[in-house]
Amino acid sequence: MESKNEFLEIYKSQIIREGSDNLLSWLEKSDYFTAPASTNFHSACKGGLCKHSVKVYKRFIKLLESEYGTSWQETISPESVAICSLLHDICKVNFYKEDIRNVKVNGEWVQKPFYKVEDDLPYGHGEKSVYIISGFMRLSREEAMIINWHMGEFDLRIKGGSYSLPDVFYKYPCCLLFHNADVQASYLDETRGV
Repeated sequence: MESKNEFLEIYKSQIIREGSDNLLSWLEKSDYFTAPASTNFHSACKGGLCKHSVKVYKRFIKLLESEYGTSWQETISPESVAICSLLHDICKVNFYKEDIRNVKVNGEWVQKPFYKVEDDLPYGHGEKSVYIISGFMRLSREEAMIINWHMGEFDLRIKGGSYSLPDVFYKYPCCLLFHNADVQASYLDETRGV
């Protein structure tokens, strides 16, 4: 609940773009605030997606301050920082479903809950987030690039042989900083599983 309140405070104070109210209303009707951030990696727990997004927001600001100092807002607006951070993983809305599986614990089979993926819109990852957000509000090119490429070298397009990522990082340095914020939040601020 604390993460949801923090999310809402950041969202409502920083994001004023046309369509943002409708997007927030959609989020509140979805599982965004109760969904995990992953199946068994970082923040794979109820509410993990929201927690992760707030942590990425804080990490992104730290990296921007480290790179550009206290005048980082001259490089990227606080609204853009909030949009990218809070919404980069919106592709995970209604994406994970709870299920039960049998697991051996101390030699005994017990039923344990777990999250499985049920992707009703198999559109990719970052590109799916851009697609969903764009249905509610217009993104700047830099915001779209940041969200689209936030997975960095972990993006399946890169693993498949795409050479686009270096061009993206050179043309949009905030993409690199954001990717690092996402990785830092996942591995330094969160735990594997619950």
